[in-house]
Amino acid sequence: MEITIVTGPSRELDTTINRNPITRLRRSDVPPATVALARYLLGKVLVRESDAGIAMGRIVETEAYLPDDPACHAYRGITPRNRSLFLDFGHAYVYLCYGTSYLLNVSSEGEGIGAGVLLRALQPLHGIEHMRRARKQTSSLDLARGPGRLSRALQVDRRHDGLDLFAAKPLWIGSDGHNVGAIGHSVRIGITKGADARLRYFVAGSPHISGTKALNVATNTRK
Repeated sequence: MEITIVTGPSRELDTTINRNPITRLRRSDVPPATVALARYLLGKVLVRESDAGIAMGRIVETEAYLPDDPACHAYRGITPRNRSLFLDFGHAYVYLCYGTSYLLNVSSEGEGIGAGVLLRALQPLHGIEHMRRARKQTSSLDLARGPGRLSRALQVDRRHDGLDLFAAKPLWIGSDGHNVGAIGHSVRIGITKGADARLRYFVAGSPHISGTKALNVATNTRK
């Protein structure tokens, strides 16, 4: 894998994987609807810039949390904790789950409408040693397989809540034109409200996704 990083006069990051440049997503090119965004983000690259260096991974699993969804944190209205879910689509919503793990979500509707896409798993691409140190884990396969592991590997926490993921420097989402092929879907994982909704999406066949084998092979569909 060849990766080139160049910082020009504009201080924009130019990153190349296998000679395919990663370009920051533009809001005008991204679907402003929760399910469409959950599918669209598969195959895109999540980039974390820090003093320790740059780490990045390909998004291979997401979950959609819709407006009026009882499992969505925005269900009962806006609060100081969940206000990032009500920002225009493409902003980070980071919360602490059960006091142990930060989870990274992407706001997914227009401003004022609370909804989000949970990023559940990454395929590590670069900065793997940084991720291993952060996770105290040597297996690349398990570095970011699951939403808590993902955030820990990239050292994402409440400092990143509210960031514009199409514009911010420390944490952003880009594309290198990768085509994920078949997309699978299943029920969401680890919830009790809205548990039957089939709103989890994943890159079919990826070894980096979480969940049981039954969830990951039963309902594959084309993109």
